[in-house]
Amino acid sequence: MSNHTKTQVRLTTELNNTAVFGKAVKYGWEYLNKLNTRTVFPSKRAIQNLKIFEEALPTDSTSATEIIDLLNEYGAPATVAQMGGRYFGFVSGGSVPAGLAAKSLATFWDQGSAMYVQSPLVSALETVVESWLKEVFELPQETVAGFVTGSSAANFCALAAARFRVLNTLNWNVNQNGLRNAPRVRIVTGRHAHSTVIKALMLLGFGKNDIEWVDVDDQGRLVVEKLPTLGKDTILILQAGNVNSGSFDQFSEINQAVKDSGAWIHIDGAFGLWANASNELKHLTKGIELANSWAVDGHKTLNTPYDCGIVLCKDRDAITSALHMVGDYIVFSEHRDGMLYTPDMSRRSRIIELWATIKSLGTNGIGEMILNMHKRAVQFAQEISEVKGFVILNEVVFNQVMIMCETDEKTESVLNKIQQEGVCWAGGSVWFGRKVIRISICSWVTTEADITLSVNSFKEAIE
Repeated sequence: MSNHTKTQVRLTTELNNTAVFGKAVKYGWEYLNKLNTRTVFPSKRAIQNLKIFEEALPTDSTSATEIIDLLNEYGAPATVAQMGGRYFGFVSGGSVPAGLAAKSLATFWDQGSAMYVQSPLVSALETVVESWLKEVFELPQETVAGFVTGSSAANFCALAAARFRVLNTLNWNVNQNGLRNAPRVRIVTGRHAHSTVIKALMLLGFGKNDIEWVDVDDQGRLVVEKLPTLGKDTILILQAGNVNSGSFDQFSEINQAVKDSGAWIHIDGAFGLWANASNELKHLTKGIELANSWAVDGHKTLNTPYDCGIVLCKDRDAITSALHMVGDYIVFSEHRDGMLYTPDMSRRSRIIELWATIKSLGTNGIGEMILNMHKRAVQFAQEISEVKGFVILNEVVFNQVMIMCETDEKTESVLNKIQQEGVCWAGGSVWFGRKVIRISICSWVTTEADITLSVNSFKEAIE
C-alpha cells in the first residue's frame, strides 16, 4: 500500500509529464514570434478578459495543463510587448536568446545563491562574471560585485557601504551604535538624481532635507563649478545616463577635483555604464574608475532577462560589513559566498542568465549592441525633427530622445494617441517644468524599420 498522499501522486505524475513543459515552451515560442505583429500595449479586450482570473480561492486542485492553457489564452494577450523592437517606454531592454534560454533552464534547477554549499555552480559563475565586469567597465582589481534585483537595490547596497565607511572614518561604528547621535554624513548630488537614489537614501535613514543639491545644466549634468567643498564626511552621488536626456556627468573632471577630499563617490549607472563597452561611446564614461562604488543593471542595455541588477564596490570590507549577517547555521567557505555582497539570503540564481548573456555576446557583441541603440536613437531624432510640431530637447549622446509639442496639453494629447494606437509605446515625463515625451531605445531587436514605423505613428498622432 502506497504511503504517498493524493497530492504527491498527482504532482509526481505532472512532473513526469513532459508534454506539460513542452506546451509551455511551445506557447513561449508562439508569443515571441508574434511580438512584432501585435500592438505593443494590450488591447482593451485583452485587459477586460483578465476578469477570468478573478475567482475565489480554489478548494480543489487544477491540472498543470489547464493552468498553462489558461495563462496562454488570457495572460499572454494582456502582456506588454517589451521584448519587441518598438517598446520605448521605460529603460527596459529585450532579452538575448542565450540569456532567455539559460533563465528557462535555471528555473528547473531552482538554485539558491547565498552560499557556496547551496550551489557551487552559482558561486563559480558569480566569481567569473565579477571578473568580466571589472574588465568591461575597466574598474580596479579590488572591486567586488553583488548580484541583486535591479539598480534600486544596487544603489541601496552601494550607499549602505558608503554610509558604513564614512561613519567608520569618523570613528562611529553604525553596526554597533546605530544612527542615533551619529556624526552627520553629508549627501551631495545633482538636482536630477534618479528617484531610486533618493529612495535608497531614505531607506538608509537620510531625509531629502539632508541632501545638498547641486545645480545641473540644460542636459541634466551636474555643474562642476557648483560643487561644494567635500570632505571625508561626504557621499557624492553622480549619474551615468540621465533617465530623461541620457546625459552623463563629467566624471573625469569631477573625480579629479575631489579625489583628495576623502569623500566617497558613487555612480548611478543603471543603463549608462554599459557605454564603456563601446569604443565609440566610452568617452561618456571616462573617469568612472576613480569612484568607490557603482550601480548598473543587466536587464536594461545589456539585455538580460528582467530582474538583474549589479552593485560594484572597490571597498570589500565596507560592503560586506554593511550587508553582513550572522547565524550559527550559516556555512561560509573559502569560495565565494554571494550573500556577503547583497542584503538577501533567499536570492534566485540570476547570475546564470547574466553569465550566458555576456558569454553569448562577448565584448565585441556588447559594444556593437550598445552602439546600435545609440544609432537608432540618433535616427529617431533625425526623422522626428522633420515632422512639424515636435521639438527635440536633448543632445542625443546615448539612447534617449526627449521631445515636446508647443504646449503641455498638446504633448499629452499626442502621447495618449501614440499609446492608444499601439504601433510603439513611449512614456511621458517632466523636464524643467514642461511635459515631454521620452523615448528610450534599449533593445537589441530594434531596427531602422522599427524607428521609421514609430516616427510615422508620431506623425499621424500630431496631425
